[in-house]
Order: sequence, then structure tokens, then C-alpha cells
Amino acid sequence: MDTKELFKLWLDNAKDDSDLISELSAIAENDEEIYERFYRELKFGTAGLRGIIGAGTNRMNVYTVRRATQGLANFLNKHFDNPSVAISHDSRIKADLFAKEAARVLAANGVKAYISGELQPTPVVSYAVRKLKTNAGIMVTASHNPARYNGYKCYGSDGCQMTDVSADAVYSEILNVGYFNGDIKLIDFEEGLQNGTIEWIGDDLYETYLENVGKQSVNPDVCKNSGLKVVYTPLNGAGNKLVRKILSRIGIDDVTVVPEQEMPDGNFPTCPYPNPEIKEALKVGLDLCEKTQADLLLATDPDSDRVGIAVKTKDGYRLMTGNETGIMLMNYLLSARKAKGTLPENPVAVKTVVTSKLVDRICEKYGCELKVVLTGFKYIGEQILLLEQKHQEERYVFGFEESYGYLAGTYVRDKDAVVASMLICEMAAYYRRQGKSLDDVMTEIYDEFGYYLNRTDSYEFDGAAGMEKMASIMNSIRTNPPTDVSGFKVTEISDYLNSYTKDLATGVQTEIHLPKSNVLAYSLEGGGAAIVRPSGTEPKIKVYVTAVGNSSDDAVKIAANMADTMKQIMK
Repeated sequence: MDTKELFKLWLDNAKDDSDLISELSAIAENDEEIYERFYRELKFGTAGLRGIIGAGTNRMNVYTVRRATQGLANFLNKHFDNPSVAISHDSRIKADLFAKEAARVLAANGVKAYISGELQPTPVVSYAVRKLKTNAGIMVTASHNPARYNGYKCYGSDGCQMTDVSADAVYSEILNVGYFNGDIKLIDFEEGLQNGTIEWIGDDLYETYLENVGKQSVNPDVCKNSGLKVVYTPLNGAGNKLVRKILSRIGIDDVTVVPEQEMPDGNFPTCPYPNPEIKEALKVGLDLCEKTQADLLLATDPDSDRVGIAVKTKDGYRLMTGNETGIMLMNYLLSARKAKGTLPENPVAVKTVVTSKLVDRICEKYGCELKVVLTGFKYIGEQILLLEQKHQEERYVFGFEESYGYLAGTYVRDKDAVVASMLICEMAAYYRRQGKSLDDVMTEIYDEFGYYLNRTDSYEFDGAAGMEKMASIMNSIRTNPPTDVSGFKVTEISDYLNSYTKDLATGVQTEIHLPKSNVLAYSLEGGGAAIVRPSGTEPKIKVYVTAVGNSSDDAVKIAANMADTMKQIMK
């Protein structure tokens, strides 16, 4: 069926959402707009679905959500007896509607749906899957994407994001489901509540979740009467209640919440791109920091699985990168637990392939085994699961990825900005008692181990033409790799899609024992690196460069030159 036929099908049948009816009517004579909405279907992968909210097969709407959920229900009923699913959502536009629609489909298919009564952080869904012993989880979120996006993230029975195998199996089921031919079963939401096929998640689950977060504290007493002043912004998302509760419980009492970004609002009026990696999203919070002279700015993204920080310096406020925050947390947890005698024998930490190599140096210092996995927190969660299967989960200390995702503890299997916010404040209070700011701490780490500067640049490619352009770029650099990056000779190439690493000096090629992934990594003379990968959730290619310098200024200059070189390659 071509795009115009699909459009006609939707125009005639999509009657359950007045917004969709209006949108379809408005584009009836616009072939380009019709094509953009119908040229493909949103693909269901390990991150579930994600797309622009609107009408069409290439959009997030009640029909794409229902169809995906019908496919998930068919998958669960084939593999489990009396299956069940935990569901929640964040503050995204239509997120509560999509969550209820998913529950309606599941219940109609005999799958018990446990659903949260209000928005919750993504890690709470991971926790709910494990606590309620459900067979899957659904989180309606588009994480830190712009306001026009929404998404549908799925979890397996272990609380991790779905594996490639399970996601592919669910997607196969989805492809067999028609949008308007009666394949999708529905039950009235209130009827589901009455007959028990839909059930609200009780408040006791959120309380036990917070108890588990609190157990990850290493020095709980340092926060009380520490004098630490914090400004916090949930960026109009789901972190507001639980982050504030956990900070209060550990004794961080001087917390000022950014009023413009406190309440849930999927339009994100003061931060159209609600990503704590981006300075513009934090502007309102930084302005409040200047007024209150806070020691620390905490910013959690809309689904509260990522957290960004800014710390007070002599000259204002310094935004810490995701790598820098993770490096400080790794150093703090290992050093503080060693000092207290709570560091396990043979401790284990986990990072992703694009995360700073400085982590390796810190882990070496404390005798901590460091496991390196592909990009995506599900791979960090997988390492925790492997330890759990060996009854060695107590060995896990910390895991993080450079994109502002952190996890201490094994109570969930996804990144958790609630526990990260708690530990960041504890760490800041701990060093404050020593007369140090987190700016001082980061400088000390660089002085000890070297100036490893990591920089990430994203190149966006929207629409159908953009997807083709991304594929063309990746194919080009795979077949014609760079020989140097800004004057630094490429010494080694790792192709994670074709599972090999090649030493360019010797020509020796070794196998990479990780799942296949469309990632290209170039090791450079002097210890630097450049890594290229398409995003798994957004229409963009990400380029990660690592510069190693003799000083901070030296590393910044090297990184800027490397980034310029990679920018030319992305054209």
C-alpha cells in the first residue's frame, strides 16, 4: 500500500482522537506532508518506539501505541502463562493517554496491567517489573527529546530494556497486526479496573523503591547540617517528587526548586529541548543559582533517568559533562567505600565503549574490575544480571554512560537519576566538609590521572532523506576510513558491526566479542580516540572524541581541532 492509500485508510478510520482528525484533514492536499507521515512505520527496537506525535504510521498516536501493544500482548501470551505488565509514563504530551490505551489493549488480551496513577521516573518501571514480578514493562516517554516527540519503551521480566532477540520477536508480532481490521482488542479502562485486569500500582511500591535508593548511600551522615545549598529542576518532568523526597531523607534541606520548571508540562515552555546535557535547558536554573549562590545545580530530564549538574566555582558556575560527573562518582564510591571497609572483594564497575578512558585509570587504582559494554544502559543492566545469576551481585559498585546515566545498586536495571541525585549531593557534602567544591575535586582528579577531555557532537538528519544520508555517511567512513584525525595518526580501527579490531601497524585483526552494533571507533596516537555511531533513538549521528593533553587548555584545543576534522567527515 503506498503512502496515499495509507493516508486514505487513516482518514476514513482514525476517528478516536480529534487531534488526528484535524491533522489528517489539514494535510489532504499536501503530498510532502502525507509522505513524511506514512513513508514508513515506526520500528519497534530495544528502545521500543519513539517518534513525533501526530497522525500516521510514522508518528506516535493512539493507533501506533495500540498496535505495538497488541503485538506485545501476542508475544507475551505465546511465551508466558497469565502474563502481566507494569506501565507508567512521564510528562510528555498524551503520555497518560498512551499509557491507558496500552493498559486497555493488554487487559482485553488477558494480560494483567499494573499502571501508575501519576507520572513516575523511568527507573520506577524497571523496579516495578522486578517487584511485581511482571513479564514486561512499558514506559511512555521520549526521554530528553524535544516536546513534539513521545515514545514507548519496553522492559523484559528482568527489569532491563528488552534484548535484541525479544524486541525482534515483538516487532514480528506487531507487523502481523492491522491498524483498523479488527486485529486490535480493546476493553473499556473502567471495566478493566472493575474486573481486575487493570490495577493501579500502590503507593507502597514507591516507598520500597525509595528505601532501596537510600541504601546506596555510603556516608549518610555527611549531608545533615552540611550547609550545602542546592537548586533543583525536574525540567517539567517526572523527577520532582521522588528526587526531593530522597534529598530530604538524607538531610539535604536547603533545596530550591526552579519554579518555572517544577510542574509537569510536556510543552517544556522554558526548555524546548529538555536535555540536561545542553546549557540552554539549564539557563533558568543557572540564573536561580546566581541569585541564591547555590553550591550545586541538579537537573533531571523529563523521565528522570538522566541527571546533569553545574557546580559553583570562583568565577561562576561550571557545567560538568556526563563523563566528569560519572568519573567523580566512580572515584567517590570506590575511595569512600574502601575507607569505610564496605568495598566488596573483587569489585566490578561497568562503562560503555564511548565513556571516558579516565575511568579505567581510577578502577586500576582501586583494584576494581571494569567491564566495557556497548552503548545503551541495557548492556550495563545485563552485566548486573550476569553477576546476580552467579550470586555475586554484591560485587557491583557502579555503572555509567557518558550521556548522563548512572546507577549504583542492583534494585533496578536502568539508569536512575533519583539515586544519582542523592549520591551527587552526598558527594558534594562530603567534600564540602573538607573545604572542597566539586570543581576542586574534578581538577584534582585531572591532576592525578591526566587531562582526558571528552567531547560529543551530534549531527541531525531529519525526515526520509535524513535517514538515507545517515546510512550513506556510515557506509562511506566504513569503506574509506580516515587515516588521521587532526594530525593524530589512526593506529587502530574497531568496527562493532562487523565485529573486528584491526591494528593498522601490523595488519592483525582480532574479533570483538560483543553484540553487533553500528559503531566505528578509531584509536589515535597519543591515547586519543574518535568514535562514530548513529543514535538508537533519534535521527542523528553522534561523534565522540577523546583528547589527551598536558593541561586543561591543551586538551580543549586538541578536542576542538579533532571535532572540526570529524565535522568535515560528517558532511
